[in-house]
Amino acid sequence: MTLLITVIAVLLAAVSALLFFPWAGRPAVDRDTLNRAFYHSRLRELEEEKIPGRDEMVVELQQSLLADIPEQLPAKHRPFGRLALLPGVILLAAVSIGAFIKTSSLSHVLEWQQVTQQTPALIQRVMDPDAKPLTMEEMARLGLGLRTRLQDDPQNAEGWMMLGRIGMVLNNASTATAAFERAWRLAPDNLDAKLDYAEVLTRSSDAEDNQQGEKLLREVLSQQHTNIRALGLLAFSAFEQQRYKEAIGAWQIMLRLLPADDERRAVIMRSIAQAKVESGMDNAKVAVKITLSPQAEKALPEKGIVFVSVTDGVSAVPVAAKKLPLGHFPLTLTLDDTNAMMPDRLLSSVRQGIIKVHISQAGTPAPQTGDWTGQSALIQFNASTPVEVEVSQPQP
Repeated sequence: MTLLITVIAVLLAAVSALLFFPWAGRPAVDRDTLNRAFYHSRLRELEEEKIPGRDEMVVELQQSLLADIPEQLPAKHRPFGRLALLPGVILLAAVSIGAFIKTSSLSHVLEWQQVTQQTPALIQRVMDPDAKPLTMEEMARLGLGLRTRLQDDPQNAEGWMMLGRIGMVLNNASTATAAFERAWRLAPDNLDAKLDYAEVLTRSSDAEDNQQGEKLLREVLSQQHTNIRALGLLAFSAFEQQRYKEAIGAWQIMLRLLPADDERRAVIMRSIAQAKVESGMDNAKVAVKITLSPQAEKALPEKGIVFVSVTDGVSAVPVAAKKLPLGHFPLTLTLDDTNAMMPDRLLSSVRQGIIKVHISQAGTPAPQTGDWTGQSALIQFNASTPVEVEVSQPQP
């Protein structure tokens, strides 16, 4: 800004000098002076030539000079002084400065300089959990200051992440998306950067953005199966795209992971209920009645874990599973979508399958020597009719 003002001042001085220049020469020669000069020059020529009839020519020259004299001499005007141009210079400066102030957004530039000076203090307040929260205006100022800093330090992934979060607070989707994308590309292995970028993509109105966001979320879940934030974002995206079963599955897994006293459970349960209403589906249930063969009853350990799983009859990977401590038999229980193993593969999506029961002495899902197992045939599920499974096979 200082350099710009200096350049403007130099240019104004140069223009003022050009304004004075035409008046810097000698004053103009009047007509009488020119006639006298011409008369004396001609006399000198006549004296040098020594031609006959010189006297007559001198008289004639004098008569011509007298004839050229006007009857009334014009009044001499005093030429203007240079100070008379001073108002023009002042007017030029005023117009130039006014045009600069009007078109240069000087107030915005001064405000920007003030914001850049406040940025360190605002960042400190954001990082301090005990500090007073920033107002929306202060958030906007911090965003402007961060953009200025990132121009000088474009490789600062943490700075881009902070700018993206400010964009979300200010409901500026374009700023948030661009900032989070930059942070993710600078630090592709940073889990927070990937989740931040995935969040703005899943909230976008563009279908391609949604697909890319879900791809990033599945990459996170492939590394961390119990990441609550990734599950929540995936459930939100599925719900928005009317994939209600997948959304319910993700929320059900979250319910299993969250502590019983977590405040988010109530919100998740309301979301599940809303998804069921929107989809028009009932919570599918499979009732199972477990009995023991005489041999299994005699060999039953005092302590153990009962594992009950449901497969679709095609893949050995369970669709749903449930475990409970060993108790009295016959034992009746139910499985539903809350027992699903994956959010995009719910029990309500399966119409037939096989029920498997495993009584483990060591409490591990994989059968070991001394454990007892049993399974049903491939049957059609009917919530009103329990599926009977007899545990009769010892594990060698």
